[in-house]
Amino acid sequence: MRKVLYFFSVMAIFSIGIFLYSCAEKPEDLTKKVEQLTKENAELQKKVTAITKENAELKEKIADLEQKIAELTAKISVEEFQVGFVYVSPIGDAGWSYAHDQGRLTIDAMEGVTTSFVEAVTEGPDSERVMLNMARKGYNLIFATSYGYMDPMLKVAKQFPKTLFMHCSGFKTANNMGNYFGRMYQARYLSGMVAGAMTKTNTLGYVAAFPIPEVIRGINAFALGAQSTNPNVNVRVVWTKTWYDPATEKEAAKSLLDVGADVIAQHQDSPSSQEAAQERGVYSVGYNSDMSKFAPKSHLCAPIWNWGPFYREIVEKVRKGERVNKAYWYGLEHGIVDLSPMGKMVPQDVQKRVLSEKSDIASGKTKVFVGPIKDQDGKLRIDEGQSASDQELLGMTWFVQGIVGTTQ
Repeated sequence: MRKVLYFFSVMAIFSIGIFLYSCAEKPEDLTKKVEQLTKENAELQKKVTAITKENAELKEKIADLEQKIAELTAKISVEEFQVGFVYVSPIGDAGWSYAHDQGRLTIDAMEGVTTSFVEAVTEGPDSERVMLNMARKGYNLIFATSYGYMDPMLKVAKQFPKTLFMHCSGFKTANNMGNYFGRMYQARYLSGMVAGAMTKTNTLGYVAAFPIPEVIRGINAFALGAQSTNPNVNVRVVWTKTWYDPATEKEAAKSLLDVGADVIAQHQDSPSSQEAAQERGVYSVGYNSDMSKFAPKSHLCAPIWNWGPFYREIVEKVRKGERVNKAYWYGLEHGIVDLSPMGKMVPQDVQKRVLSEKSDIASGKTKVFVGPIKDQDGKLRIDEGQSASDQELLGMTWFVQGIVGTTQ
């Protein structure tokens, strides 16, 4: 029995071995399988790489979209800041209103700021109506750019305490109203230096708008500048009693030319005085902006305005919540006033001297109104070695010696 069992056990083991041998793959078959699996693995790796790259690109796009959404959301959340301007003359006059409008364009380019303007607005009730309309529309800040707008603006400011108002060339303030101007007398002094050096008749003509301190101060500075380069010069003044009237301005210039003036200066808004001078073949000094294109053969230079930096400063202050209800009076050092390039007819030595004086005034080394300075009647107004205070300059109602005309 044991032998039988042993026999069957050996046969079973032998049969299992034969079966296993018959089921085993040959070496060449295994090699093919390895190659196939390797190929499939490589393809899968490529897909993984592609998916990883695509995922990275998608993440980058998502991040970019999130940033744009944040920027747009920020813009939407910022309330539009509205600024209004009121001009006394047309902005195309190349003068006072043109210079202010160039400043307006500076802030109009600021993000979140919208500006608008009304031009040729007469001083008095009409200006009050325009400012009142702007305030009712919810303007945040209103600039009124003429002296005669002062009291109407003050009246409107009291009615709209949440609106901010800024008046140019005046002196009154309120809780929500400030005033501003530039030390244009500094640039006028420089232009006077040029005029004094260029005259042959020793008579300079000055076409002026209104006999207010701003204008009188400018005429005095022009005369002092002219006297610094030509002690024998005199300045004849004619009042037009208007800021902007080309025909009246031109007639006033002609009247000065008729009495021998060979350089015509102005405190007016149009280039008519420049044109009158060129028609007579004499020189001229512009104002507000470079007026050389209107009288290229006549135009010596011009005291000019650069309002852009100041308007930007005020808008930025207001948006930050800072108070601006005070008086601003910047000069050459801030760039708010300047002298235009001098014409080719001005000798280089004169230009060099004027530019040197400009540098000294801007640095504070030199003052324009330094005594002794006497008025037309010979009365000492500013003591020797003393400089006029801002209060004296802002209230100036008298002419210096060497000026022919009245302050009325």
